[in-house]
Amino acid sequence: MTVMIFGCGYSGKAIARAFAEKGFSVAGTVRTLEGAEALASHHIKPYIFDGTAFSPELLAALRDVTHLIQSIPPGKEHDPLLKLVSGRLTALCPKLKWIGYLSTVGVYGDHGGGWVTEETPGSPILGRSIERVGTEEAWAEQGRIAGVPVAALRLSGIYGPGRNAFVNLDRGTARRIIKKDQVFNRIRVEDIGSATLFLAERNLAGIYNVTDDEPCAPQDVITEAARLMGVEPPAEVDFDSADMTPMARSFYGANKRVSNEKIRSLGFQFAFPNYHISLAQMWSETTWRG
Repeated sequence: MTVMIFGCGYSGKAIARAFAEKGFSVAGTVRTLEGAEALASHHIKPYIFDGTAFSPELLAALRDVTHLIQSIPPGKEHDPLLKLVSGRLTALCPKLKWIGYLSTVGVYGDHGGGWVTEETPGSPILGRSIERVGTEEAWAEQGRIAGVPVAALRLSGIYGPGRNAFVNLDRGTARRIIKKDQVFNRIRVEDIGSATLFLAERNLAGIYNVTDDEPCAPQDVITEAARLMGVEPPAEVDFDSADMTPMARSFYGANKRVSNEKIRSLGFQFAFPNYHISLAQMWSETTWRG
């Protein structure tokens, strides 16, 4: 079996590792030659895809793909892959058995710190999240046309080796922004890989929150990482007076707690269900630098 990961970046590489460990042939797309060389160094067969057309090499590879992962975020032209495969999935990928679409918990919008599940109606407040809702539905429709199950994985804030509070503390860029009652969920990148494989192996369709068990204030994660490192955490900064980019500030406009009960009820077990376990593992095994 062969998995093709479109937009094989940080999360895509973790997905590739999970599938490779189960014996899949693994391929992925990137936009540049440098990116292709990086994929090859991770034992992922690389293909160049700029979002406008399939190369002859990529078209040939698609004929053997059994599992397709779409990890390219929507841009000005929305989902570039969706545009190219619309109505053509069966012809392009005759062996296709399952599709995974990486989405975001941003589709839920703001719930004042309340809990949301997959049944909660989407009410995104940011343009990029609004686009995700339509794209989820469009991929589900393409799956129905092709007779292939499509799972949308709604991811919370992604972190892991190389991208975490330890790295930010080490660089001196960590900030403890304080906004009253604000909470976020997060997800360890390896759990994204495992959850994608779990859904793929079972040919499951639908929407799944892929997120940790413990939504918390963002400054709590930095404080815990500083404790493990044996350093002083940075000073607290009030949200209202903090110097932040508009995009960084926009994330604080959506306050919610995201439940992962649906995927856990199916038998999936998170290796890193909360930031305490995750940070302790990265620190003790010295994997935090990536």
